[in-house]
This record gives sequence, structure tokens and C-alpha cells, in this order.
Amino acid sequence: MNTYIFSLLVIGLLLLGITLGSGWISRLPLSYALIYLVVGIFLGPHGVRLIQLRPDAEFLERLTEFVVIVSVFGCGLKMNRPLKLWAWKTTARLIGFLMPISIFAIAAISHWLLGFDWGYAILLGAILAPTDPVLASEVQLANVEDKDELRFGLTSEGGLNDALAFPFVYFGIYWIKDGQWENWFKQWVAVDLIWAIATGIIMGVVVAKSIVWIDRQLQRFRPASEELVEDFIALSTILLTYSLTEVVNGYGFLAVFVAGYVIQGSYYNDQGKRLAQLEFTEQIEKLLEVGTILILGSLLLIAPMLKYVGEALLIASLLLFAIRPAGVWLSTLGSRLPPPTRWLFGWFGIRGVGSLYYLSYAFGKGIEGEPAEQLAWITYITVCISVILHGISATPLMNWYERNIKHTSLDVSPTTNLDES
Repeated sequence: MNTYIFSLLVIGLLLLGITLGSGWISRLPLSYALIYLVVGIFLGPHGVRLIQLRPDAEFLERLTEFVVIVSVFGCGLKMNRPLKLWAWKTTARLIGFLMPISIFAIAAISHWLLGFDWGYAILLGAILAPTDPVLASEVQLANVEDKDELRFGLTSEGGLNDALAFPFVYFGIYWIKDGQWENWFKQWVAVDLIWAIATGIIMGVVVAKSIVWIDRQLQRFRPASEELVEDFIALSTILLTYSLTEVVNGYGFLAVFVAGYVIQGSYYNDQGKRLAQLEFTEQIEKLLEVGTILILGSLLLIAPMLKYVGEALLIASLLLFAIRPAGVWLSTLGSRLPPPTRWLFGWFGIRGVGSLYYLSYAFGKGIEGEPAEQLAWITYITVCISVILHGISATPLMNWYERNIKHTSLDVSPTTNLDES
């Protein structure tokens, strides 16, 4: 039996075991991502060497890109609140305050303690600041009826900050290539900040509404096959929204999240369509997650990890145990969120596929050499640490939250103000 066939056998057994054992796994302090990571390491060069794939930056970029767009669309579909300020205050705090705090804190540490140039420091901050929508299923909204503030905040944050970190990625890349701000700063503000964000929002609305209108018109004359229609509508919405937005230089991640939100609102009176699309995207996301994390596990090499482990442990420990918790506490000052919920927001800053995408995207823009290698291994190690720590802690902490805290949380309604007046 050749290596390729044996690899398929092992992966098939993994998927079968994960599926049939999901009832037991869900009770254990283990995430699926942690299992995939361990298996990837076992199958990689430091294990039985069944996975010999060493993907280039473009392959990894395209794989992680597709995983993220499917995931953020699913996050949009889960959003179950109207577009009102009272409903999204926690999300606004996490995106508007916490993410910039995280980016600049990581950048400052990287510059002053690790000696990174400011361009590379800001790029590393932008790579590691976003939380991940792919690996955080244990802490996200369990279903479309779930109104819990913690789960809603983490789901919406994961869906949005993978898009809204992009301006800072560009900022870091521009600075690396040209240290003279006056040559590119105005363009960055006009194009990469204002235009790209505004276009992402507009395209998400326009494309999604157009697809919903076309679907309704065609269904009046010739109903499509019920077995496939919602699956392919979801997939076509993702692909069309992302590609058309990128064509006009908007942020495709943002557009796809917005499209998911528009779709769920358009099918509010037909929950079957919304649930069918959400189920399909979750299945695709889980399959892609398996491949991505297996590859990450197989990428890990002892020599470079030992070379950069000190720097990576410094960044990862400060990010997970200081920057994120302190940033959440500062960002939620004046809110009526109970302290345990604020601490859980601070802990569940899961890093994953989004960070891998931004890293490979930067490589595709010509970032290379020793600083690029530092960025890569700091990112890989930080993601692995997050997968391990959050994978072990997510289930017991969320079970504790469900038993002791959730019932005391505020109901979110137009009469409930999450901020102290």
C-alpha cells in the first residue's frame, strides 16, 4: 500500500472516529481542532511521515481564504438581532476598541522587546489580533434562537474582525516596503480604510438581496430541486459576494458576513431556508477545518520552533493572558455585563485559521527573509498554543457558564441597555 492510499485510510478513519465519537468528545475537555492538530503532528515529518505536503504560501492562502469566507458567512447567518445600536453594543466595543488595542499592544511588544521594525511589528499585530470564526464553534451561538450575550458577542466578533483587521495588514505591508508615510498614508486612508470597508458593506447587501430576489422570482415559475437548492444558493452567494467585492477592491470577508446577515433577515419568515443554508455551510466549514489543521500540524518543524520559541511564547502568553483580558476589561468599562462574562470574553480570544490566512497573504505580497520567518513561526506557535489551551478549556468553562452565569445574564431587547446611562 503506497503512502497516498494509506494517508487516505488514516484520514478516513479519523473522520469516521470523530463523527461516531462526537457524543463522547463533546463531553471531554477537547476541541475537534486540538484532535486534528495532534493527528497532523503524528502524520507529519516528526511522526509517521505520511503527510509530506509542504504547501507554498499561495496554496495555504487560498485554502485558508476559502475556509474563512465560508465561516464568516455562517456567522452572518447566525446573527439573530436587528441592526440597532442597543443590540450590537458589545460587538461594537470588541471591534472598535478591543481590536485596535490588541494590534498596537502586540506591535509595541514586538518592537520594544523583540526588536522588530515598526512595519513588521504592526503586521504581526494585525495577523494575531483577530479572533477566529472557524475554530470557535464551542463558544459561538449554538443555534439561531440563542440570545446569549456572550455567545452572540464572540460569534459576531469572529465574523467581523477577520475582515476589519485587513486595513492594518495593509498598513504594516506598506510600512515594510516604504518607510516614508507621506508616499502612501493618504491612499491607505482613502482606499484601504474608507473605500474597502464601505464597498464591502454595500456589496454584501446588494449581492445578497439580488440573489434572494432572483430566487423568489424563479420559484414562482419553476421551483428548484429541494435537495440541492439551498446548498448551492449558499455556496453561490459566498462565491459571488466575495469575488464581486474583491473585483471592486472591497473587503470580501466583510461583504460575505454582511451577505449572511442579509440572507438570514430575508428568510426570517422561512426559517427552513436559513437553517438549511447554515447547516450546509457548517458542514463545509468542518471538512475544510480538518484539512487546514492537519496541514498546520504537519508543517511544524522542531528546529525553527526551537529557534523562535522564546519570542513566540512571549507574544502568545502576553496576548492570551494579558492583552486580550485587559483589553476586554477596558473595552467593556461602563457596560452592565457581569464580571464573569467579561472575563470569559477575555479568555476566549481564539486564534486560528484567520491568522494563517493573513500570514500567507503577507507572504504573497512579497514579505520574505528572516523577519518573515520570525512572523511565520511566531504565528504558527501562537495558533497551536491557542488551539491547545482553548481546546482544553472551552467545554468545561462553557458548561460552568451555562450552569452558573447564563441565567443571570441580561435579556437583550430594546428596553435593555447594556451600557450604564
